[in-house]
Amino acid sequence: MKYSLAFFVAIWLTGCSIFGAPTELDETKSWPAERIYQEASTKMRDRDYEKAIKLFKTLESRYPHGKYAAQAQLETAFAFYKKSDPVSCTAAAERFIKLHPNHPNVDYAYYIRGLASFTERGVVDKLTSQEINDRDPKAMNASFLAFKELLTRYPDSRYAKDSALRMTYLVNALAAHELHVARYYMKRQAYLASVNRCKYVIENYPQSTSLEEALVIMISAYDLLQMQDLKEDTMRVLQTNYPNSKMLAKGAPSDERVWWKFWESLYN
Repeated sequence: MKYSLAFFVAIWLTGCSIFGAPTELDETKSWPAERIYQEASTKMRDRDYEKAIKLFKTLESRYPHGKYAAQAQLETAFAFYKKSDPVSCTAAAERFIKLHPNHPNVDYAYYIRGLASFTERGVVDKLTSQEINDRDPKAMNASFLAFKELLTRYPDSRYAKDSALRMTYLVNALAAHELHVARYYMKRQAYLASVNRCKYVIENYPQSTSLEEALVIMISAYDLLQMQDLKEDTMRVLQTNYPNSKMLAKGAPSDERVWWKFWESLYN
């Protein structure tokens, strides 16, 4: 009896495979490369990125040397970007760069790699409600380096201007992160650690918008550390570079050791 049952189960499964609905791969089995590409592009317009990615990968594997193969690889990276999958987007972009270093559109691969990390930062913000200066700067730094490589290799790229603007934003964001940590150290009375964070900002992000505050925090830290010479040197730098600083105005607190708190309150 058990052999008869097994036989009928096998017959039923075979019938399902023969007469059942075809899979997506079976549907495309006889399609030429152009039709697969067009269908994948339609899925992209419909925001069905999962199906678009499957079709682009099918196209690449089936016609690896065709004229659509390289474009399918780029489109796959873009689809992952739109799907908010920065890790896969970065991997797809780097794969394209490795396989096609001289491709006329390789600059786009560098650009989308930068956007992937830039977007990763945005996704993390939405999930954790973090402010820009509260989060791990790893993704921001990766994005900055990707855009920097694009500008270094392809300064005339159509994506150069946007990349430069994003780099400016990222520099200010990275500097703001360092000052957030510096303020934390001040509150914990780790004054030397705070000074080192401020120095890092001045040395590594000299074009950022955080230099004035970095100097202010350093002045307070040196005062609390009773390092009078370093405090006065830093004060001169502040007066020279920021003569209109609120820290030098009449309304500023007379006790220099609380300057950094006063400065922080201006932006809260």
